[in-house]
Amino acid sequence: METLIQPKILKGFRDFLPKDEILRTDLIEKLTATYRSYGFVPIDTPVLEYSEILLRKSNGETEKQVFRFEDNGHRDVAMRFDLTVPFARYVAEHREELYFPFKRYHISKVWRGEKPQAGRYREFVQCDFDTVGSDSASADFEILALMKSALKAIGVEKIHIHVNHRGIFNRFLAKLNQADKSEDILRTVDKLAKVGREKVLEELKETTGSQDAAEKILDYIQAKPTFTETLSHITELAGGEAEDTKRMSDLYQMMKASGIQDTYILDPSITRGLDYYTGVVYETFLDDLPSVGSVCSGGRYDNLASLYMKDKVPGVGASIGLDRLIAGLTELGLTTEKGSYLDAEIFNTEEDLSIQYQALASKLRAKGISVEVFPDTVKMNRQYAVTESKGMKWGILMSREQSDAGKCTLKNLKTREQFQDITQEDAAEKILSGK
Repeated sequence: METLIQPKILKGFRDFLPKDEILRTDLIEKLTATYRSYGFVPIDTPVLEYSEILLRKSNGETEKQVFRFEDNGHRDVAMRFDLTVPFARYVAEHREELYFPFKRYHISKVWRGEKPQAGRYREFVQCDFDTVGSDSASADFEILALMKSALKAIGVEKIHIHVNHRGIFNRFLAKLNQADKSEDILRTVDKLAKVGREKVLEELKETTGSQDAAEKILDYIQAKPTFTETLSHITELAGGEAEDTKRMSDLYQMMKASGIQDTYILDPSITRGLDYYTGVVYETFLDDLPSVGSVCSGGRYDNLASLYMKDKVPGVGASIGLDRLIAGLTELGLTTEKGSYLDAEIFNTEEDLSIQYQALASKLRAKGISVEVFPDTVKMNRQYAVTESKGMKWGILMSREQSDAGKCTLKNLKTREQFQDITQEDAAEKILSGK
């Protein structure tokens, strides 16, 4: 007898039951509508890229996390670890077919071989939105505003978006004669929330070779009570006003003009660990569960596309980590489960009425009601159990006499209220009014 293969999946990967996938799909649909309302259009890119494309500008940590292998054609390939680097390749390859500024959104899976933990998996969905071809405060602000709008669209309003500018920090490091170590320092500072102040101070001392420089860096990244106070503080430490500080000032004025300034915090400790960010960077935290980490991050990456083309194409964007966000919302009790998209079930009580059941279903669908016919004439307790697991509100029963008279019995499966012998049109109106 042939041995059965045990059904199992790889660590850090998941199957999704309908209730889970429906939640994800609903959120994605709301995000998609919001992205489109700002003028962003969809694109797609391959799961696999040449390794040199994905890893040409990356640090050692990224290379450790990527799923990389030799394919059957002996090519060195890797699975995308984010959607931004493939987008940069996409812009370089299709620049003659695109218009600029070009605003795209891309919602798809990415893969990272990091250690799985709560809300963090090896396969997960990112919901990206980017603008390339404009290096303006307006483009930066639109991304920041869309971050807030997109999260609000899916019911997440208690958030704060932490904003910083890598250019100001780099000027400050140059004043300390530490510019050549900026990438290592940025990665160390990026660990502040995870490992704490003392550990970061220790690492900074080792990186800079100076206790004084390490303490000055820690002073720089300490936010003040308000956006403007923090901006004044880091402007002074960086050597005065410049294009980068003006950009932050312009962004704040746009926030105020739009009445959304309270959502944003100027946080000099936000640096983003990836090498390709050059300007404004940001991370979003849930007010009631900051420990879950950033649920929407990004920044300006003016030099990324230049890895693949001679022309400089400035870019700015952000990404919502859908799986981490759902994990946080679930922990906070802010998600609702449903087992289907149906409004109603037509119960199958008489086998010879199958044609009439399907006719009624077609009539209801034409009115905008999502409905199905239970396919088999089985015991009602089984039909009720299956229907209940799908979470729909309405059940419809119809006898031969009712069918001949154009009537039915409508039952509210939540309240058990029953409407006996009502017309099919009235049943449809009740279902529509209670949707």
